[in-house]
Amino acid sequence: MNGSKLQRHYKHKVSEYKQWDQLEHSEEYLIFPVNITEQISIDEVSLSKGELYTILTNKNTRSQNKKSVIAIINGTDSKTIQEELCKISPDKRNRVKEITMDKAPNMALAARNSFANSVPVIDRFHVVRLVLEAVQHMRTNLRWEAMNKENEAIKKAKSEGRKYKPEVMANGDTIKELLVRSKYLLYKFEDQWTLSQAKRADSLFDRYPLLKQAYQLVQSFRTIYKTINKEEAMVKFNDWKLLVEQAKINQFNTVLNSIEHHLINILNFFDNRNTNANAESFNSKIKLFRANQRGVTDVKFFLFRLHKLFA
Repeated sequence: MNGSKLQRHYKHKVSEYKQWDQLEHSEEYLIFPVNITEQISIDEVSLSKGELYTILTNKNTRSQNKKSVIAIINGTDSKTIQEELCKISPDKRNRVKEITMDKAPNMALAARNSFANSVPVIDRFHVVRLVLEAVQHMRTNLRWEAMNKENEAIKKAKSEGRKYKPEVMANGDTIKELLVRSKYLLYKFEDQWTLSQAKRADSLFDRYPLLKQAYQLVQSFRTIYKTINKEEAMVKFNDWKLLVEQAKINQFNTVLNSIEHHLINILNFFDNRNTNANAESFNSKIKLFRANQRGVTDVKFFLFRLHKLFA
């Protein structure tokens, strides 16, 4: 049988797509109130051509197939999200006690207005990633500075009629190579470095002591999440704040301001230690499903199949 004909037969005759009760408004929103539990997650994902959809998932299923999805809403505007979520009865929405999310203010606003009894929790991985990005930003800036200096040195050597020889560090890297190859070691704890990474780190931190200070700030921040209660975490955060203020590193001052702005919701993590990992896992499943379909040409039918698999 012709493959295209089989696909059409499945879509129009076998799948019950035409009888789907949410077909008419599927591109705008899908809601499944029966899947609401006390703990949920909210995140956004791109379904087709860069268009973002907001997805609410049931945390209790750990993103397993059935009953994962509570709502799929076209767009990320807080007003739009709230309008569609308000189609769910108040008694079901009031069941929600905790919502995990990233730092996006539109998500926080929509969650606060739609689930009055819930506590917002900012995902720990998004917060740690923000701190990690600060040290990577420093490394990238240093790399560009090194490239500019190398270009100037090459020009000077050429004008003087001699061959340019780059400086080589103790571990065998040039300065430019050192900054490129140090990317992944800066993500790791020191006791997780390989032998070659440890040698590279020694050369890197000898050359750039401010980068070493930034790396130590990152590791100090990550240890905050090892505490067992909110009060202890608050104390450690205040200690970390003093370290940042003493370091006077611009990138970390920006990070500090962002964290302080969201601090209450960040500290809510220590109540139940829930993360947004199930939402990220669900997003990965959607992306894999989309890749297996070689993209999305019919958004409504794609959403129908998501509903069959996950709602």
